Amino acid sequence: MTVDEAALKERARAFLADHDPAAMEPLDFLRARFDAGLAWVHFPEGLGGLGAPRGLQSVVEQELADTPQTDIGKLTIGLGMAAPTILIFGTEEQKERFLRPLWTGEEIWCQLFSEPGAGSDLATLATRAVRDGDEWVVDGQKVWTSGAHHSRWAILVARTDPDVPKHRGLTYFVCDMRAPGVEVRPLRQITGEAEFNEVFLTGVRLPDSLRLGEVGDGWRVAQTTLMNERVAIGGSPVRRGGGVIGLVADTWRRRPEIRTHALHQRLLQLWVETEVTRLAGVRLREQLAAGAPGPEGSGMKLAFARLNQALSGLDVEMRREEGLAYDDWSFRRSDTVDFFGRGPGYRYLRAKGNSIEGGTSEILRNIIAERVLGLPSEPRVDKNVPWKDLPR
Repeated sequence: MTVDEAALKERARAFLADHDPAAMEPLDFLRARFDAGLAWVHFPEGLGGLGAPRGLQSVVEQELADTPQTDIGKLTIGLGMAAPTILIFGTEEQKERFLRPLWTGEEIWCQLFSEPGAGSDLATLATRAVRDGDEWVVDGQKVWTSGAHHSRWAILVARTDPDVPKHRGLTYFVCDMRAPGVEVRPLRQITGEAEFNEVFLTGVRLPDSLRLGEVGDGWRVAQTTLMNERVAIGGSPVRRGGGVIGLVADTWRRRPEIRTHALHQRLLQLWVETEVTRLAGVRLREQLAAGAPGPEGSGMKLAFARLNQALSGLDVEMRREEGLAYDDWSFRRSDTVDFFGRGPGYRYLRAKGNSIEGGTSEILRNIIAERVLGLPSEPRVDKNVPWKDLPR
């Protein structure tokens, strides 16, 4: 089926004519929208899409702007990381089982990648998956798992062959977070809340039907997830003057008594850098319309982290005593990152994690240097050493 902008508008309006959001439960409306191919239009028919160009998604969003929407905050990992990976590597049964409730928000997803001894160097992970007939028995520990406390499923990378070099002995799974042996413990952050978790896996039995990709091909599958993750974190569409720069500029406009020449120069510089980054994001999303995300997404995520930290710091500084106040340090299991509903103190502290989550800024600089700029790679003496022989 050929879908252009006019046809997509007509389809969205016909859908609204047949599905009055005011007369339907929000979940029923979202399910119907998925079934109509108006969830993510670039996905295949029958899987929430129409096989249309990715760039036409904005047409649907405009037509359905005042209707029930998915909770992006809770669904970031599912929508931005799990879904693209399942689409590429999943079986037809896996796609049909997981994609619809993932998009509607009926099932939340988390990411079981990082470990206490395998963060920046993910390929050294030690969580083991041992085959037992038609099942895999998983033992290990994961850390910094956002949203694990309310997740139904997880994307999991585990080591299935310790006798080969670290990148070659990994396999990718979907993990049932309700399976016996899965234990989630909160990690309290500098903001006071526990958005992250550590997850212990003890004798967790996963059927082979929950494996994504071939045995031993987990690193290649994980690269698809990671490339999409960095675009999801750093490449989200933002209007000009939107995001954190909008909050800082608003403070500047409302508080003439704080204005100094030095602060003005810093604000102008950050405004220009933010606009350059926003336009680079527009170009990146146009490239995505023609194919899968590549290492360029690492540049967007790197810029996002640096700007968020600089802007939140400037915001606190401009607000003076008000900026030092903190709204709520009570411990709670948060559902999402609330940069715009919380105060400047929260934004300043939470932004510190932006240069760690989704790949540290140091690792992203290596990726940009090697895969984007074509510079010589760093020496890696462990590249061909069996994982079991690596010092730990």
